[in-house]
Amino acid sequence: MLNDKIMAKPLPTPERLGSYNPEDVVFLLKDLSEAKLERGTEDREEAIQGGTHYSEMLPVEYRPTPEYLALFHETLETTARKVALAAGIVSERLAARHGTDFVLASLARAGTPIGILIKRYIKEAYGGDLPHYSISIIRGRGIDENAVLYMLREHPGRRIQFVDGWTGKGAIRKVLAEAKETLFSKYGIGLDDDLAVLADPGHCSETFGTREDFLIPSACLNSTVSGLMSRTVLRSDLIGPDDFHGAKYYREWLPEDVSNLFVDRVASCFGEIQEYARREAAELERLPEANESTWQGMKDIARIQQDYGIEDVNLVKPGVGETTRVLLRRVPWKILVDRLDNPNLRHILLLAEDRGVPVEVYPELTYSCCGIIKPLKGAAE
Repeated sequence: MLNDKIMAKPLPTPERLGSYNPEDVVFLLKDLSEAKLERGTEDREEAIQGGTHYSEMLPVEYRPTPEYLALFHETLETTARKVALAAGIVSERLAARHGTDFVLASLARAGTPIGILIKRYIKEAYGGDLPHYSISIIRGRGIDENAVLYMLREHPGRRIQFVDGWTGKGAIRKVLAEAKETLFSKYGIGLDDDLAVLADPGHCSETFGTREDFLIPSACLNSTVSGLMSRTVLRSDLIGPDDFHGAKYYREWLPEDVSNLFVDRVASCFGEIQEYARREAAELERLPEANESTWQGMKDIARIQQDYGIEDVNLVKPGVGETTRVLLRRVPWKILVDRLDNPNLRHILLLAEDRGVPVEVYPELTYSCCGIIKPLKGAAE
């Protein structure tokens, strides 16, 4: 039973946002499409390192070159089955633990396509129709409380399962743990801070499909593979106490949108991987090491910080997904790779060459690669 405090809280009504089918996902976000939020890469980087929170502005969307787009399509074809298997394994693990009566809350925006894949897999394999929402969580600012309260009011008594694309340093997992404590103290809500991810190269999630740091094609692009949604925004002049966190819906990119192409292509492989996914999931559930977080990746980060004299851990972005983001929307200093012939790094090497960023081999990485953001002289002074 929900308490009076939760029931009395004014909550917004979800808007129709994004290019996905509404049956796949509902975005619990405020539409900020008319707001001027984008800042150039150098200007934005200087602002972030100077103390402006990253959620108060947006990067200019990267317009991929034809060569890079061709690489996305090629990668999708070669990895669709692998991504489907990872999605199937994490879905099977969730079904084994919780059945099919729970709510999916994917973390915008990298979690959204993964949440859709889990929803579709559960429906195909078990006939369960999971409610699926995409909500905002922001490092340093917390989770969107109004979105959580909305889901609890819409689905009383149901467990909420948080979903993301992959882990890097595990920062979002830590924000979830903090949100769990905050929401309990404010509303008496008992959330589960388990974070289901497709890939967990950082070893900081107990619910994953794989721990291999491989290229998930949805990490290659920005909004055009995430329902044409921007990353989320939280700024007091735009978001009131009774609003959801905000985001922009880039309708103008519709001709270049591959969001549905991605989830459709991966989901088309579910039939052929289902039996294998079930066996692999059952095996993982029996392994103690597959049900614990060692945070092994953070040892890499500490070594990199020491070797390169980097004081701010936020300038080190490990893993294929995070390194891609560095190259697409930050000011990269250098890219570290485990080896140059790693097949997961083709798009990383292409982007690095395009932006003139040096690539260095850094042996014994837990991850396939790591992006280091350029420390801007005087930015933090």
